[in-house]
Amino acid sequence: MTPWAAHVLTLYPEMFPGPLGVSLAGKALGEGRWSLETVNIRTFSDNRYQSVDDTPAGGGAGMVMRADILAAALDSVPRQGRRVIYPTPRGVPLTQSLVRALAEEPGVILLCGRFEGVDQRLIEARGLDEVSLGDFVLSGGEIAALALLDATVRLLPGVLGAPESLAEESFENGLLEYPQYTRPIEFEGLTIPDVLMSGHHARIKAWRHAQSVQLTQHRRPDLWDAYQTRLAVRPPQTH
Repeated sequence: MTPWAAHVLTLYPEMFPGPLGVSLAGKALGEGRWSLETVNIRTFSDNRYQSVDDTPAGGGAGMVMRADILAAALDSVPRQGRRVIYPTPRGVPLTQSLVRALAEEPGVILLCGRFEGVDQRLIEARGLDEVSLGDFVLSGGEIAALALLDATVRLLPGVLGAPESLAEESFENGLLEYPQYTRPIEFEGLTIPDVLMSGHHARIKAWRHAQSVQLTQHRRPDLWDAYQTRLAVRPPQTH
């Protein structure tokens, strides 16, 4: 079986695998459950300074990565049915549903931008998917690429030791995850809730769901509204 394959196009290939080389992702990488290759964009520069950018058309601050150089770098990588994702603050949000979809695909190609971003013509000509890690700005796309890869790789078959734990994580059922506890029973005057020590599985399940609901309502009203909408349109159960 062909492993899930990731290519990262970047000006800083030394940033990879970085944290992806340790823990679950690193173990899975070593076992061949997925592969990671980097492409140094500068090697496709057309000048002796290996520059890949130029001043923005129309004026303005900063520099813009050139479409022709980026296209040459992208075209050097076989697509093999993979999406090309460009991490950018103006993209669609990176969500659990998106990483689940990516985990079921052959892999992903990530283009890490720098400076003021990339020439729009490259995005259109190569059909890039723009994805945002959140409403903030990073120095470049590498950290966003690392986050996307980590979120996706952990969903690949055989990476997690207990795959059933995925079902109750935040966002998997539309709610934030409930609080977790472990020994010692008492810590600095705080104790584990009695219901979790009761051994009554139905009550524990109900408590956890109530906690997820409360947290989601308080911290993420947007998720709560979407959750209620899904419940309202869910078809009735037949018995």
